[in-house]
Amino acid sequence: MDAHSPENLYPYTVSRPIYSNPTFEEDNERQAREERTLRERLSRTCGSALKVVKGVFPVIDWLSRYPIREWLPSDVISGVSTGLVCSLQGLAYALLVSVAPVYGLYSAFFPILTYFLLGTSRHISVGPFPVTCLMVGSVVLTLAPDDHFLLPGNGTGVNGTEADGIVVDVEAMEAQRIMVASSMTVLVGLFQVVMGLLQVGFLVRYLSDPLVGGFTTAAAFHVLISQLKIVLSVPTNNHSGCFSILYTLIDVFTNIRQTNRADLVAGLLTIVIVMAVKEVNSKFRHKIPVPIPIEVIVVGSGMLESRYGAKPFLFAPAQPPNTELLWNILGSSFSTAVVGYAVAVSVAKVYAAKHDYTIDGNQELIAFGFSNVFCGCFSGFVASTALSRTAVQESTGGKSQVAGIISAVMVMIVILALGNLLEPLQKSVLAAIVIANLKGMFMQVTEVPTLWRQNRADCFIWLATCLASVVLGLDVGLLAGLVFEMGTVVVRTQFPACSTLGNIPGTNIYRNMKDYKNITEVPGIKIFKCNAPIYFANIDYFKERLRVTVGFDSVRVFKKRNKALKKIHKLIKKGKLRATEVSLGVDNKGFESEQDSGRESGQVEDGDWPVPEVEVRVDWALELPVRVSVPKVQIHSLVLDFSAVSFLDVVAVKSLRLVGRTLLLVPSI
Repeated sequence: MDAHSPENLYPYTVSRPIYSNPTFEEDNERQAREERTLRERLSRTCGSALKVVKGVFPVIDWLSRYPIREWLPSDVISGVSTGLVCSLQGLAYALLVSVAPVYGLYSAFFPILTYFLLGTSRHISVGPFPVTCLMVGSVVLTLAPDDHFLLPGNGTGVNGTEADGIVVDVEAMEAQRIMVASSMTVLVGLFQVVMGLLQVGFLVRYLSDPLVGGFTTAAAFHVLISQLKIVLSVPTNNHSGCFSILYTLIDVFTNIRQTNRADLVAGLLTIVIVMAVKEVNSKFRHKIPVPIPIEVIVVGSGMLESRYGAKPFLFAPAQPPNTELLWNILGSSFSTAVVGYAVAVSVAKVYAAKHDYTIDGNQELIAFGFSNVFCGCFSGFVASTALSRTAVQESTGGKSQVAGIISAVMVMIVILALGNLLEPLQKSVLAAIVIANLKGMFMQVTEVPTLWRQNRADCFIWLATCLASVVLGLDVGLLAGLVFEMGTVVVRTQFPACSTLGNIPGTNIYRNMKDYKNITEVPGIKIFKCNAPIYFANIDYFKERLRVTVGFDSVRVFKKRNKALKKIHKLIKKGKLRATEVSLGVDNKGFESEQDSGRESGQVEDGDWPVPEVEVRVDWALELPVRVSVPKVQIHSLVLDFSAVSFLDVVAVKSLRLVGRTLLLVPSI
């Protein structure tokens, strides 16, 4: 049988008897509900309470079902590998915050403990992330610059520059900077906890992938420039805010002759070696059971020369945040909280989809919030996650956050036992490790041509966010990118995609006339589709596109026809023209019932309404006996396809009603 035969075009029939409520209950034998006993009620209440506890502490649920034999060996291997990477990245990323390296280790240790209890992702590695570190570092340099800690005396100035009679109180500067960083971290955590409790995790959805991609790429530029001066070991001033990259580059090239060649060679070698080995790890990841820990090897090599001093590491005592600083860091803390969560939940979703489990966005907010509060109280800085570190944890066989706990143990060993071994480590080596880990963020530039082909609006969002973040700074740039993104949404809805639909021959399928060659338009019918909400901002555009689709202006056609009818009526009265008296040729019920509304709308002048005694029928397709140019109307029906219209506002409803009334003024062909 032909699938396109008329009897098969609509093969579905739905029918059921009409019921009254008593008839329905009688036919289906409604029964009374059984009353639960006290024991059953208590059991159900306890079950609900346990469910709530498991929701707050997901570890209770998954740890009770943890397959030790199958997962523990893989988690141990993964935890050891990830712990080594966490330690080195913690040391390196402390440079971005402008604090001592030990605080980077704290930031790689404390957040893991709370996330293990509260998090819902099995694979992400919690700890420092370059973008959030740089955002914290910009605030640290703004509130605690070197100039605030200058003391009279004889010695060497900042970064090895000569400063006669002036020295920097390094201890006071470091204490103040870590106080700013830890206080901001606590405030970031509080913002995330409050957002999680208010169930507003959906707000992060406004940070689209193009926006996040442009922002993180711009952050990679900021990180590169901030570490370039350390690799070159040249003196620069501390800059933050608008054009900070430009000012830093000017300082670098101004003092380029003071470059320390040993630091430069060590840094360049570190960058080349780390990037090359990471490329090997990526290319042969299916053949190498455990990635080569190149950062650890490079750091071991960098200890050969005692260029960078550090005290033996110990855990810092807990301390509350400085409440006097909170008002000064309020805006930056909120933007950092949003960025840190957005990056973390994006990475978590990737691995959740890969391993077929789900994460709770609001619970993730709470988990990262408490992790940052806990970390900030122990002199750490903002924790999120990093794609490279998470990739190590997953690729080495990590199955759960048990691997995260083992990585935290490795960081603790570094803090307590290996601090003396890290004393001779050069800053340029740490800075080079940071730069080498930026490759993935810079590679996001390759997404731009793809975005241009797929959706130019998303491409513009990427470029605008990246450019704004590079020029204006990360916090202001993120806000500018978000405003631009919202602007594109407004523009896209203000100028919605409208189309004329046609029929695919032999089917009941209707598609855009411009998309197919083998498509026909139903004679005398126009099918108009709008693919966006209709509201006050785009209603005029909608009406204009509708006018173009139908091919005529109904009000103008009505006026011209009415003018022609008046002249025809005069000719009939003068006996110069004969006509058959029939029902009104331009009248219809819709027109009669809407005259007052039409007058109120101002769309039709009072003098243009048809005269009742004009009782002639005119074939508007033929040549008229009077000299009036009447636009041709080739359709008799208009179908509006609003399947993609999500909402209408009051202005749109009124305008659509008026559009319907004006179309009724024009009789069918």
